[in-house]
Amino acid sequence: MQDYSDIVEQVVREVVRRLGEEPLGAGAAGAAGRQPAPSAACVPGEGGCLVCVYCGKCVEKAPQAVDKIKGAGAARISSSLGVAGVGKDVAPLIDHTLLKPDASRSEIEKLCREAREFEFASVCVNPCWVKLASSMLQATRVKVCSVVGFPLGAAKKEVKAYETRRAILDGASEIDMVMNVGAMKSQDYKLVEDDMREVKETCGRAVITKVILETALLTNPEKIKACELAKKAGLDFVKTSTGFGPGGATVEDVRLMRSVVGEEMGVKAAGGIRDAETAARLIEAGATRIGASASVKIVGG
Repeated sequence: MQDYSDIVEQVVREVVRRLGEEPLGAGAAGAAGRQPAPSAACVPGEGGCLVCVYCGKCVEKAPQAVDKIKGAGAARISSSLGVAGVGKDVAPLIDHTLLKPDASRSEIEKLCREAREFEFASVCVNPCWVKLASSMLQATRVKVCSVVGFPLGAAKKEVKAYETRRAILDGASEIDMVMNVGAMKSQDYKLVEDDMREVKETCGRAVITKVILETALLTNPEKIKACELAKKAGLDFVKTSTGFGPGGATVEDVRLMRSVVGEEMGVKAAGGIRDAETAARLIEAGATRIGASASVKIVGG
Protein backbone atom coordinates (compact mmCIF):
# COMPACT_ATOMS: atom_id res chain seq x y z
CA MET A 1 0.00 0.00 0.00
CA GLN A 2 2.89 2.37 0.72
CA ASP A 3 4.32 1.75 -2.77
CA TYR A 4 0.87 2.36 -4.25
CA SER A 5 0.57 5.63 -2.34
CA ASP A 6 4.00 6.71 -3.56
CA ILE A 7 3.01 6.03 -7.17
CA VAL A 8 -0.22 7.99 -6.78
CA GLU A 9 1.71 10.86 -5.22
CA GLN A 10 4.16 10.93 -8.13
CA VAL A 11 1.33 10.94 -10.68
CA VAL A 12 -0.40 13.82 -8.89
CA ARG A 13 2.82 15.85 -8.79
CA GLU A 14 3.37 15.31 -12.51
CA VAL A 15 -0.17 16.44 -13.30
CA VAL A 16 0.29 19.53 -11.13
CA ARG A 17 3.62 20.26 -12.83
CA ARG A 18 2.08 20.07 -16.29
CA LEU A 19 -0.78 22.33 -15.26
CA GLY A 20 1.57 24.76 -13.61
CA GLU A 21 1.26 27.40 -16.31
CA GLU A 22 -2.54 27.51 -15.99
CA PRO A 23 -3.63 30.01 -13.33
CA LEU A 24 -5.99 28.71 -10.68
CA GLY A 25 -9.49 30.12 -10.69
CA ALA A 26 -11.06 31.91 -7.75
CA GLY A 27 -13.87 29.47 -7.13
CA ALA A 28 -16.76 28.44 -9.32
CA ALA A 29 -16.56 31.61 -11.42
CA GLY A 30 -12.93 30.97 -12.29
CA ALA A 31 -13.51 27.29 -12.96
CA ALA A 32 -16.54 27.61 -15.19
CA GLY A 33 -15.86 31.01 -16.75
CA ARG A 34 -19.13 32.39 -15.44
CA GLN A 35 -20.62 33.57 -12.19
CA PRO A 36 -22.80 30.97 -10.47
CA ALA A 37 -25.91 31.78 -8.51
CA PRO A 38 -25.35 31.60 -4.75
CA SER A 39 -27.16 28.80 -2.98
CA ALA A 40 -29.47 29.47 -0.06
CA ALA A 41 -26.91 28.13 2.40
CA CYS A 42 -23.92 29.98 0.97
CA VAL A 43 -22.59 33.47 1.56
CA PRO A 44 -21.97 35.22 -1.80
CA GLY A 45 -18.38 36.27 -2.31
CA GLU A 46 -16.55 38.24 -4.95
CA GLY A 47 -16.99 36.41 -8.24
CA GLY A 48 -19.85 34.20 -7.08
CA CYS A 49 -20.80 31.66 -4.43
CA LEU A 50 -17.48 31.09 -2.70
CA VAL A 51 -18.04 30.86 1.04
CA CYS A 52 -19.90 27.94 2.56
CA VAL A 53 -19.83 28.63 6.28
CA TYR A 54 -22.73 26.48 7.37
CA CYS A 55 -23.50 23.53 5.12
CA GLY A 56 -20.12 22.35 3.77
CA LYS A 57 -21.80 21.16 0.55
CA CYS A 58 -19.67 22.85 -2.10
CA VAL A 59 -18.86 19.44 -3.57
CA GLU A 60 -22.56 19.25 -4.38
CA LYS A 61 -23.40 22.90 -5.10
CA ALA A 62 -20.22 24.07 -6.86
CA PRO A 63 -18.95 21.02 -8.77
CA GLN A 64 -17.13 23.11 -11.41
CA ALA A 65 -15.03 24.75 -8.73
CA VAL A 66 -14.30 21.39 -7.13
CA ASP A 67 -13.11 20.13 -10.50
CA LYS A 68 -10.72 23.09 -10.63
CA ILE A 69 -9.30 22.30 -7.19
CA LYS A 70 -9.02 18.64 -8.12
CA GLY A 71 -7.25 19.54 -11.35
CA ALA A 72 -4.76 21.61 -9.37
CA GLY A 73 -3.69 18.49 -7.49
CA ALA A 74 -5.81 18.27 -4.33
CA ALA A 75 -5.63 14.81 -2.80
CA ARG A 76 -8.61 15.31 -0.48
CA ILE A 77 -11.56 17.71 -0.14
CA SER A 78 -13.84 17.89 2.89
CA SER A 79 -17.61 17.90 3.10
CA SER A 80 -20.26 17.85 5.80
CA LEU A 81 -23.36 15.81 6.49
CA GLY A 82 -26.14 15.76 3.95
CA VAL A 83 -24.20 15.99 0.70
CA ALA A 84 -25.93 14.54 -2.34
CA GLY A 85 -25.39 14.40 -6.06
CA VAL A 86 -21.60 14.24 -5.79
CA GLY A 87 -19.81 13.05 -8.91
CA LYS A 88 -17.90 9.79 -8.74
CA ASP A 89 -14.75 11.56 -9.93
CA VAL A 90 -14.80 13.98 -6.96
CA ALA A 91 -15.92 11.65 -4.18
CA PRO A 92 -12.58 9.79 -3.74
CA LEU A 93 -10.92 13.09 -2.77
CA ILE A 94 -13.22 13.83 0.16
CA ASP A 95 -12.44 13.38 3.86
CA HIS A 96 -15.97 13.22 5.27
CA THR A 97 -15.43 14.71 8.73
CA LEU A 98 -17.29 15.07 12.01
CA LEU A 99 -15.24 15.93 15.11
CA LYS A 100 -17.55 18.19 17.12
CA PRO A 101 -17.75 17.17 20.78
CA ASP A 102 -21.55 16.83 20.75
CA ALA A 103 -21.71 14.59 17.68
CA SER A 104 -24.32 11.90 18.30
CA ARG A 105 -24.35 8.26 17.27
CA SER A 106 -27.03 8.94 14.69
CA GLU A 107 -24.89 11.70 13.12
CA ILE A 108 -21.87 9.39 12.92
CA GLU A 109 -24.03 6.70 11.34
CA LYS A 110 -25.32 9.21 8.81
CA LEU A 111 -21.74 10.30 8.08
CA CYS A 112 -20.75 6.70 7.38
CA ARG A 113 -23.81 5.99 5.23
CA GLU A 114 -22.99 9.01 3.08
CA ALA A 115 -19.33 8.01 2.84
CA ARG A 116 -20.32 4.49 1.80
CA GLU A 117 -22.91 5.70 -0.71
CA PHE A 118 -20.62 8.20 -2.43
CA GLU A 119 -17.37 6.25 -1.85
CA PHE A 120 -15.56 9.08 -0.11
CA ALA A 121 -11.87 8.66 0.71
CA SER A 122 -12.39 8.53 4.47
CA VAL A 123 -14.40 9.49 7.48
CA CYS A 124 -12.53 11.36 10.21
CA VAL A 125 -14.01 10.87 13.68
CA ASN A 126 -13.11 11.00 17.34
CA PRO A 127 -11.65 7.78 18.84
CA CYS A 128 -14.88 6.73 20.54
CA TRP A 129 -16.57 6.41 17.14
CA VAL A 130 -13.82 4.54 15.27
CA LYS A 131 -15.19 1.06 15.97
CA LEU A 132 -18.69 2.04 14.85
CA ALA A 133 -17.36 3.72 11.70
CA SER A 134 -15.13 0.74 10.92
CA SER A 135 -18.00 -1.73 11.28
CA MET A 136 -20.25 0.37 9.04
CA LEU A 137 -17.56 0.79 6.38
CA GLN A 138 -16.35 -2.80 6.35
CA ALA A 139 -15.86 -4.21 2.84
CA THR A 140 -15.75 -0.69 1.34
CA ARG A 141 -12.84 1.42 0.13
CA VAL A 142 -13.61 4.17 2.62
CA LYS A 143 -10.89 4.59 5.24
CA VAL A 144 -11.37 5.51 8.88
CA CYS A 145 -9.20 8.27 10.35
CA SER A 146 -8.93 8.88 14.09
CA VAL A 147 -7.52 11.87 15.91
CA VAL A 148 -5.07 11.29 18.79
CA GLY A 149 -4.22 13.65 21.65
CA PHE A 150 -6.94 15.87 20.23
CA PRO A 151 -7.27 18.83 20.38
CA LEU A 152 -4.57 19.97 22.85
CA GLY A 153 -1.72 17.51 22.27
CA ALA A 154 -0.75 17.69 25.93
CA ALA A 155 -1.05 13.99 26.81
CA LYS A 156 2.06 11.93 27.50
CA LYS A 157 3.56 9.94 24.64
CA GLU A 158 2.57 6.63 26.24
CA VAL A 159 -1.05 7.78 26.38
CA LYS A 160 -0.95 8.87 22.74
CA ALA A 161 0.60 5.54 21.79
CA TYR A 162 -2.14 3.63 23.59
CA GLU A 163 -4.81 5.82 22.02
CA THR A 164 -3.24 5.14 18.62
CA ARG A 165 -3.05 1.40 19.24
CA ARG A 166 -6.65 1.29 20.39
CA ALA A 167 -7.82 3.26 17.34
CA ILE A 168 -5.95 0.92 14.98
CA LEU A 169 -7.41 -2.13 16.71
CA ASP A 170 -10.84 -0.58 16.30
CA GLY A 171 -10.22 -0.14 12.58
CA ALA A 172 -8.44 3.18 11.94
CA SER A 173 -6.04 3.27 9.01
CA GLU A 174 -5.03 6.93 9.37
CA ILE A 175 -4.00 8.79 12.54
CA ASP A 176 -3.94 12.56 13.05
CA MET A 177 -1.95 13.23 16.24
CA VAL A 178 -1.53 16.63 17.88
CA MET A 179 2.02 17.73 18.66
CA ASN A 180 2.99 18.61 22.21
CA VAL A 181 2.84 22.37 21.66
CA GLY A 182 3.97 23.25 25.19
CA ALA A 183 7.12 21.19 24.79
CA MET A 184 7.87 22.91 21.50
CA LYS A 185 7.41 26.34 23.10
CA SER A 186 9.76 25.19 25.87
CA GLN A 187 12.37 24.10 23.30
CA ASP A 188 12.21 20.54 24.65
CA TYR A 189 12.86 19.13 21.20
CA LYS A 190 13.69 15.63 22.43
CA LEU A 191 10.26 15.33 24.04
CA VAL A 192 8.56 16.59 20.87
CA GLU A 193 10.42 14.16 18.63
CA ASP A 194 9.96 11.23 21.02
CA ASP A 195 6.24 12.05 21.17
CA MET A 196 5.96 11.90 17.37
CA ARG A 197 8.16 8.84 17.02
CA GLU A 198 6.17 6.91 19.61
CA VAL A 199 2.98 7.35 17.62
CA LYS A 200 4.67 6.65 14.28
CA GLU A 201 6.24 3.43 15.55
CA THR A 202 2.85 2.36 16.85
CA CYS A 203 1.33 3.04 13.42
CA GLY A 204 4.10 1.31 11.48
CA ARG A 205 4.20 1.60 7.69
CA ALA A 206 0.64 0.44 7.09
CA VAL A 207 -1.10 3.33 8.87
CA ILE A 208 -0.66 6.91 7.63
CA THR A 209 0.57 9.19 10.42
CA LYS A 210 0.01 12.95 10.43
CA VAL A 211 1.05 15.47 13.05
CA ILE A 212 -0.96 18.61 13.72
CA LEU A 213 1.39 21.48 14.60
CA GLU A 214 -1.25 24.08 15.60
CA THR A 215 0.68 26.69 13.66
CA ALA A 216 -1.28 29.65 15.02
CA LEU A 217 0.46 29.09 18.36
CA LEU A 218 3.98 28.91 16.90
CA THR A 219 6.56 31.36 15.65
CA ASN A 220 8.11 30.74 12.22
CA PRO A 221 11.32 29.30 13.72
CA GLU A 222 9.16 26.96 15.84
CA LYS A 223 7.18 25.86 12.77
CA ILE A 224 10.42 25.11 10.93
CA LYS A 225 11.78 23.13 13.87
CA ALA A 226 8.52 21.19 14.27
CA CYS A 227 8.60 20.20 10.59
CA GLU A 228 12.23 19.12 10.89
CA LEU A 229 11.39 16.97 13.92
CA ALA A 230 8.38 15.41 12.14
CA LYS A 231 10.56 14.55 9.17
CA LYS A 232 13.24 13.12 11.44
CA ALA A 233 10.65 11.02 13.28
CA GLY A 234 9.48 9.51 9.98
CA LEU A 235 5.93 10.86 9.86
CA ASP A 236 3.96 10.90 6.62
CA PHE A 237 2.31 14.33 6.88
CA VAL A 238 2.56 17.63 8.70
CA LYS A 239 -0.75 19.39 9.26
CA THR A 240 -1.48 23.00 10.12
CA SER A 241 -4.29 23.12 12.66
CA THR A 242 -6.89 21.34 14.75
CA GLY A 243 -9.55 23.94 14.07
CA PHE A 244 -9.93 24.40 17.83
CA GLY A 245 -6.97 26.79 18.15
CA PRO A 246 -6.77 30.57 17.67
CA GLY A 247 -6.23 30.33 13.91
CA GLY A 248 -6.17 28.00 10.94
CA ALA A 249 -4.23 27.35 7.75
CA THR A 250 -2.49 30.16 5.88
CA VAL A 251 -0.71 30.23 2.55
CA GLU A 252 2.46 31.44 4.28
CA ASP A 253 2.44 28.53 6.73
CA VAL A 254 1.80 25.91 4.04
CA ARG A 255 4.56 27.33 1.85
CA LEU A 256 6.95 27.36 4.82
CA MET A 257 6.07 23.80 5.81
CA ARG A 258 6.49 22.54 2.26
CA SER A 259 9.89 24.22 1.98
CA VAL A 260 11.07 22.38 5.09
CA VAL A 261 9.68 18.88 4.51
CA GLY A 262 10.40 18.85 0.77
CA GLU A 263 8.64 16.45 -1.57
CA GLU A 264 9.04 13.41 0.67
CA MET A 265 6.18 14.29 3.03
CA GLY A 266 2.59 15.43 2.63
CA VAL A 267 1.32 18.79 3.86
CA LYS A 268 -2.28 18.98 5.06
CA ALA A 269 -3.96 22.37 5.33
CA ALA A 270 -6.83 22.49 7.81
CA GLY A 271 -8.69 25.08 9.82
CA GLY A 272 -10.48 28.19 8.66
CA ILE A 273 -10.62 27.32 4.95
CA ARG A 274 -14.00 28.59 3.82
CA ASP A 275 -13.74 29.39 0.12
CA ALA A 276 -12.43 27.97 -3.12
CA GLU A 277 -9.96 30.78 -3.70
CA THR A 278 -8.26 30.10 -0.36
CA ALA A 279 -8.17 26.37 -1.03
CA ALA A 280 -6.61 26.97 -4.44
CA ARG A 281 -3.93 29.22 -2.97
CA LEU A 282 -3.12 26.63 -0.30
CA ILE A 283 -2.78 23.88 -2.89
CA GLU A 284 -0.60 26.12 -5.04
CA ALA A 285 1.54 26.81 -1.96
CA GLY A 286 2.18 23.10 -1.50
CA ALA A 287 -0.75 21.47 0.32
CA THR A 288 -1.44 17.91 -0.85
CA ARG A 289 -4.51 17.51 1.32
CA ILE A 290 -7.29 19.79 2.47
CA GLY A 291 -8.64 18.75 5.87
CA ALA A 292 -11.45 19.59 8.30
CA SER A 293 -11.97 20.05 12.01
CA ALA A 294 -15.01 20.00 14.28
CA SER A 295 -16.18 23.52 13.49
CA VAL A 296 -14.82 24.18 10.02
CA LYS A 297 -16.03 22.59 6.81
CA ILE A 298 -13.50 22.99 4.06
CA VAL A 299 -14.93 24.25 0.84
CA GLY A 300 -14.06 22.10 -2.13
CA GLY A 301 -15.52 24.63 -4.56
